[in-house]
Amino acid sequence: MHNRSKLLNNIKKYQFYAVELNLYLDNFPDNKKAQDDYRCISETLNLLVKEYECKYGPLSNFGNTTTVDHQMWIASPWPWENCKEEDK
Repeated sequence: MHNRSKLLNNIKKYQFYAVELNLYLDNFPDNKKAQDDYRCISETLNLLVKEYECKYGPLSNFGNTTTVDHQMWIASPWPWENCKEEDK
């Protein structure tokens, strides 16, 4: 189980990993290990986002949320509003 801030921090890490691997693959598109790593990172990121959104509400409002109740976007605090100073 993840608490909210730890889960959000893990999402940020995996987003960073995904962007870095994407940039690497732009330059080395035939690198099989990087392709496999990107696929694994993306799958993990999707699972983390889904877990967060099921527990705490949507992270974005661009039509790709797993949250059924879209009013949670308005009613819930923004993801950064609940971060403690030491989590930033």
